Amino acid sequence: MPPTPILIAGDHFVTCGLVAEQLRAAVGEAVEIRELTLPWPYTPFGPVAEVDEASGTEDELIAALDGVRIAVTQMAPFTERVLAAAPELRLVVVCRGGPVNVNIPAATAHGVTVRTTPGRNAVAAAEHTVALLTAALRQIPANHAGLVAGQWRSDLYALEHCGDELAGATVGLVGYGAIGSRVARILHAFDAEVLVHDPYADPATVTGRPVDLPELLAASQVVSLHARLTPETSGMIDAAALARMRPGAVLVNTARGGLVDYPAVARALHSGRLRAAAFDVFDAEPLPADSPLRTAPRVVMTPHLAGATRQTAIRAARLSAEAVAAHLAGEGSDTATTAGPVPAAVNGRR
Repeated sequence: MPPTPILIAGDHFVTCGLVAEQLRAAVGEAVEIRELTLPWPYTPFGPVAEVDEASGTEDELIAALDGVRIAVTQMAPFTERVLAAAPELRLVVVCRGGPVNVNIPAATAHGVTVRTTPGRNAVAAAEHTVALLTAALRQIPANHAGLVAGQWRSDLYALEHCGDELAGATVGLVGYGAIGSRVARILHAFDAEVLVHDPYADPATVTGRPVDLPELLAASQVVSLHARLTPETSGMIDAAALARMRPGAVLVNTARGGLVDYPAVARALHSGRLRAAAFDVFDAEPLPADSPLRTAPRVVMTPHLAGATRQTAIRAARLSAEAVAAHLAGEGSDTATTAGPVPAAVNGRR
């Protein structure tokens, strides 16, 4: 039997070389590997036709998919047009937690299984969350910038300017998936009290105290967001939610920018209602020049880098190779989860 043609549509993070190495380790010589390198992150991702957060063009992907049965990618745009032009395609593995760059109804209609690699960046994102949180609590970036500028702010020892410790603080986590649950374990090591709001989490598995969202907002000194962006969660941290937070609280978002009303956050920072904030994601990316966050006080920001570690890229390549190996062995199932050897199925079709 001839080897199965596999297209690796890699980029400059989850590279073709990383995925090819993991594929050869997982399936040996049973596959014919073809490669297409997409321009992300040197060229920002964005919408392509009806899918989002994609890199590359439909035309180049259609050409590369000629005769291909399996595709592994992080950013390639699997649109209706692309899927219709690839009749032999049976499996797409997306090296990320959600397949926003794949038209799932179209994939299902064309008999293409879509699998993802949820949890591949959980360690990186959780560590980045705690780093942003502590940087905001202690205003580390502003103090560093002042020192570089020649300032020696001994007045920052004044009680009114001092930061806060994590030990003994109440931290509320909105969302308790792979990232939120890891953040909870880290925070417990800091001796923080952890509150959790996630209507889909099993209370028996929660490291912390499950509460409803109003209680979490009212009780937490720090609120950290780890929820998926859905119609129900879109804009959940708006002016009304900020008003329910305790005065002087800190808000952290490393999940999705659409969860937060950022102009309302900027107003809360200016008024002092929020003591500080820290963000890795934004409702518009790159951050617009006129974003009110650029002039808001006591805000710490990074450009959507929470998952940017070498280990995340390697883990994504390994998980995708495991999904391909399971598909080739006929072991894929609709009940696969991130805890098992096969990454999660999105549409369950083979």
